[in-house]
Amino acid sequence: MRQLQSLVLATLLAAAGSAFAAEPLFVVKSVELNQPVDVVWKKVADFGDLGAWHPAVAKTEIVSGKNNNAGAQRVLTLQDGGKVNETLTAYNAKSKSYSYKITGGVLPVNEYASTVSVHSNGDGKSVVVWESHFLPKAPADEKAASDTIKGVYDGGLNQLKTLFQ
Repeated sequence: MRQLQSLVLATLLAAAGSAFAAEPLFVVKSVELNQPVDVVWKKVADFGDLGAWHPAVAKTEIVSGKNNNAGAQRVLTLQDGGKVNETLTAYNAKSKSYSYKITGGVLPVNEYASTVSVHSNGDGKSVVVWESHFLPKAPADEKAASDTIKGVYDGGLNQLKTLFQ
């Protein structure tokens, strides 16, 4: 699965090569949980409710399309009132993953595409992987953009650990 995702990402980046003024940044974070994959997937699977497991999200609203179907658009309202607009690009309940892109908002990134996936880690354990590629949005530099996304992922993954430990 990982090889397929890497191949798809490499193909997309090669095809869009001239669209990127700089090399994209990559962030991959994961957390191991002492719960079966189906239990964890049930918590993270709802594209229309990121606030169910991310403490920075006050409200998630599907504003277009059907929840958990490619093309659905959501608006995240953050605890500080900031907004993030996102579009679901793929959803696969069987492989327990979904992908989305940010189309606007307060985060210091452009061309952001991300995947959240849940994998079995044997013995009733699971691993949640949250990964993305993006470009920094001016005036942010690479470090500021990358640190922001790492902070977002850490917030959500740490909350999952709290919920499931």
